[in-house]
Amino acid sequence: MSEIITPSQTVGPFFAYGLAPNSRCQWDPNGNYSWKETIGANLITPDATGTKIRIEGRITDGDGAPINDAMIEIWQADAQGRYAHARGETPRPNAKFTGFGRSATDKNGEFSFDTIKPGMVPGPGGTPQAPHIVVCIFSRGMLRQVYTRFYFSDEAGNGADPILALVPADRRETLIAHKVPGGGTPVYRFDIRVQGENETVFFDI
Repeated sequence: MSEIITPSQTVGPFFAYGLAPNSRCQWDPNGNYSWKETIGANLITPDATGTKIRIEGRITDGDGAPINDAMIEIWQADAQGRYAHARGETPRPNAKFTGFGRSATDKNGEFSFDTIKPGMVPGPGGTPQAPHIVVCIFSRGMLRQVYTRFYFSDEAGNGADPILALVPADRRETLIAHKVPGGGTPVYRFDIRVQGENETVFFDI
């Protein structure tokens, strides 16, 4: 029996129909899935307090080409630095704000979220962490999702953040969302590069 090289294979994505049915994707440009979206990209609830912001970004592969079938999940604290799942806390005034959202990328690899700017949260040893949002990325070719986080360019506390300090100085810029000039709702831009030059820093969780 002769040995031959089998074709390379990719994994997924398998999430569009059930997990992000209302997002536009390459195989259904009109987003016409007859299915209720369980988690969406708008995290803002009627009782949410704090500064409303919009997150916009683009995910690209090692060649700089857009990944048009990725799914981005975010997880964050509220404006007071409290997570929705925290145990033993008193009832929050914004109890409906979960801090969890999901966005599929469009044909250009773009994603977006409407949310509340998070507050500072405790870090290792009680050291405060600067406001940030945790990001989870699902995409074709990935056997498991990858995790990163981003900070806000206009936060003075970034320099003292204990997690950001673990990242080599020349790589920290890949974890910064920059504020886009303009009026109205503040917009922050965070682009993700999954590999190659200027690859986004990912964390081993």
